[in-house]
Amino acid sequence: MKLIRFAAPALVLAAFGAGKAHAQSSNTQDVTLEVQAINQIAFTGSPSLVISSAATGGALNSATANATYAITTNETGRKVTAQLDSDTPPGVTLSVNLAAPSLGTSAGTVQLGTSAQDVLTNVGRTSVSGLGLTYTLSAAASAGVVAATTRTVTYTIVAGA
Repeated sequence: MKLIRFAAPALVLAAFGAGKAHAQSSNTQDVTLEVQAINQIAFTGSPSLVISSAATGGALNSATANATYAITTNETGRKVTAQLDSDTPPGVTLSVNLAAPSLGTSAGTVQLGTSAQDVLTNVGRTSVSGLGLTYTLSAAASAGVVAATTRTVTYTIVAGA
C-alpha cells in the first residue's frame, strides 16, 4: 500500500511533464537594415594670409597658410569642389591644394573663384582625418593695398570622378 501511495503522484507528475518537455515554440521577425549615403568633410584651423614683402623690382611675395581636414564617404566616384562666396579683389588670387586621401586624387593647386572648382577627384570609400591643405595668397603690385577681408570657401562632396 505504501508503494502505491508514492507511485501514484509520481505517475501524475510524469504524465503532465512529459508533454511539455517535447513541445517547442519559435517565431520569426523581419528586421529592416539600411545604410544611407554619408558624405562629410570638415576643416580645422583658421588660416590667415598676409603679403608683406616683395623682392625689390620684382613680384610681391606670396603668402601660405596650412590647415587640416577630415573626410568620410561611403560611396565611390565622389569628388570635392571648392568655391569662394565672393571674388577676391582685382589682382589678388587665392589658391588651395588639398592632400588626397588614399582613395582619391588631388587636383593640385587650384585657383579659387565663385564657381565650383574640382580640388579632389576619384574619391572612394574612405574615412580619414588629419589630411593637409595649403592656401596660397598671391597679389600683383597693381592690386595696391588691400585691407584685411574674409572670404568663405565652401567645400562640397558631389558625384563625379
